[in-house]
Amino acid sequence: MKRTIFRNQLLPWLLLAPQLVITFIFFLWPAAQAVRQSFLREDAFGFRTTFVGLRNYRALFNSPEYMNSLEVTVIFAVSVTVLSMGLALLMAVAVDRMLKAAPVYTTLLVWPYAVAPAVAGILWWFMFNPTVGIMAYVMRQFGYSWNHLTSSSDAMALVVIASVWKQISYNFLFFVAGLQAIPASLREAAAIDGAGPVKRFFTITLPLLSPTTFFLMVVNVVYAMFDTFAVIHATTEGGPRQSTNILVYKVYNDGFVGLNLGSSAAQSVILMAIVIVLTVIQFRYIERRVNY
Repeated sequence: MKRTIFRNQLLPWLLLAPQLVITFIFFLWPAAQAVRQSFLREDAFGFRTTFVGLRNYRALFNSPEYMNSLEVTVIFAVSVTVLSMGLALLMAVAVDRMLKAAPVYTTLLVWPYAVAPAVAGILWWFMFNPTVGIMAYVMRQFGYSWNHLTSSSDAMALVVIASVWKQISYNFLFFVAGLQAIPASLREAAAIDGAGPVKRFFTITLPLLSPTTFFLMVVNVVYAMFDTFAVIHATTEGGPRQSTNILVYKVYNDGFVGLNLGSSAAQSVILMAIVIVLTVIQFRYIERRVNY
């Protein structure tokens, strides 16, 4: 591989400067401000600020509402990650086995990725509306009275379905690319040796897809923890009874609605730390099982 050498030492820094400035202004500086604010107590208008140390953090871990939000986040993130990746892999395998209709099939599956998360949430909210929703009507015909406005399990199912539907297209594209990169000769050799489709998938295809699967696992965890805010805000707003109030939505609700800025900042720091720890664990332990 040919290595690029800059004779002018200033040129690389000038090329990197726009991205470094954007990273500092929109990521590092707000993160530093959140860490600083998490040790303070402020009134809603910023007229009075008091240093309280770790009091905001202690109050959070002694709060039943916050611990409930943490539990809800774990259930929601695991559900969204497993379902979106599992369904996307199933659809990608179906495309990989198709010949003539594969381009049309792929195009139709990619469309949901172009839909904004808030629009996706509203779309599924209408479909599952207890009064006029077509899905709620179909379930009533089978004897199930769907109502995500009063049922915690129905509300969780709604936000998981909307979030999974939004993310499947992204996962699908990467799985299709990963499947197409696997040499056909490997699967053909296994078929000649007598391995059936299921055995070929688990012994050849899935291990060779492990780099793609690992990458998507990291991306989907981050998606479930942060990017699903708009879906929940457009559908349940954290209800009923805080059953869909995940951590990122609680940060917004306490900070922008309840105007408890110190607690909201402490929650955002904890959320950032959780995501960093999960990412480190994934790269430290799960990546060892990846076959490159």
